[in-house]
Amino acid sequence: MSIVVTGATGHLGRHVVRQLLAKVPADQVTAVVRNRDKAADLADLGVRLAVADYNSPETFDTVFAAGDRVLLISGNEFDKGRVRQHTVVIEAAKKAGVALLAYTSAPSSLQAALADDHRATEEVLVGSGVPYTLLRNGWYHENYTEQLAPVLEHGAVVQAAGEGRISSASRADYAAAAVAVLTGEGHENTSYELGGDEAWSFAEYAAELSRQTGREITYKPVSVEDYTAILTGAGVPGPLADVFAGVDAAIAKGELVVSTGDLSRLAGRPTTPLAEAVAVALKD
Repeated sequence: MSIVVTGATGHLGRHVVRQLLAKVPADQVTAVVRNRDKAADLADLGVRLAVADYNSPETFDTVFAAGDRVLLISGNEFDKGRVRQHTVVIEAAKKAGVALLAYTSAPSSLQAALADDHRATEEVLVGSGVPYTLLRNGWYHENYTEQLAPVLEHGAVVQAAGEGRISSASRADYAAAAVAVLTGEGHENTSYELGGDEAWSFAEYAAELSRQTGREITYKPVSVEDYTAILTGAGVPGPLADVFAGVDAAIAKGELVVSTGDLSRLAGRPTTPLAEAVAVALKD
């Protein structure tokens, strides 16, 4: 039996692999990567590497074995048909007879276009007959704290989210939930709505940045159309800019507030406060 993590060299995947090693021996962990060279640090930890690509179904033919527990981390290639990519993994897992496949989805409350691929993937997974867990991950702190340069340069947080609030958490928090499912019992055919313990608004985010930097950082709400234009002006491809702007519109409607407490319960601890994530980002 092995615990298999796809997308293991991504931000979330690396967190999951490292946290798994605190609970299981390294030789029971398989990291699925597209580029072996980029996974040298994972190999140094003693985990097994499997080279496979969502876009090449045949590469998954020998990745899984009967009884494996699998984490399918959703792909980020929006232009390559993510549902098709995810289906490749699900079909290979079914053929191998895995014991569990956990999928990183999106909150059921999110109605933005970003969620469409997740909903479709969930349908494929649930219909496959493979024992599943739906990890409906909310937003990550790092979606914002890793993009601080323009905010600090202009002294403004610019978003199209109005007064909407977000129940975000750190990648490490979501990884802890995934590890709990992969190493625990009783999670088959279950879904979890995952979000941070404390929801916040962009005005509060700007205020926290002001407090920690000693500078005046304001929140500047803009329209969805203006935000889309800002993103495309910064070089974001049009279709992707539309997706990001659509998420902001969803935030304005309250669609990224997740108040179930599932994340902290699975992680076994409170989720990381936004202020802590800001402090870490400002030190980098």
